[in-house]
Amino acid sequence: QVRLVESGGGSVAAGGSLRLACEASGDIDRDGCMGWLRQAPGKEREEVATISTPYFNERYDDSVEGRFTISYDSAKNTMYLQMNSMTPEDTAMYYCAAGPRAGTFCYNNDFNIWGQGTQVTVSS
Repeated sequence: QVRLVESGGGSVAAGGSLRLACEASGDIDRDGCMGWLRQAPGKEREEVATISTPYFNERYDDSVEGRFTISYDSAKNTMYLQMNSMTPEDTAMYYCAAGPRAGTFCYNNDFNIWGQGTQVTVSS
């Protein structure tokens, strides 16, 4: 069984940066998908960025393209999300997710394991 633990959330002023981390433990799939999703109050959960763990194929939502960078350290079984030039619209609970890989890129429906989430708040 895989367990995901997020860290690195917090509060930042607009234009600032934060780095989230998600450490995976347990029976980790070495050929799988990991990703970050977020949910703001009153909104549906949305995909932010995904990465395939063996090949590092990345995908980003248009709203974060060019500002956020997803990465994966296979030696540490840890995924990261570097968030730069943040705006108040980035305020949300951020969730780490993992699952088996079905194709070259990873998508929301690939995920079947979720972390507890970490809150990110960006003030204007």
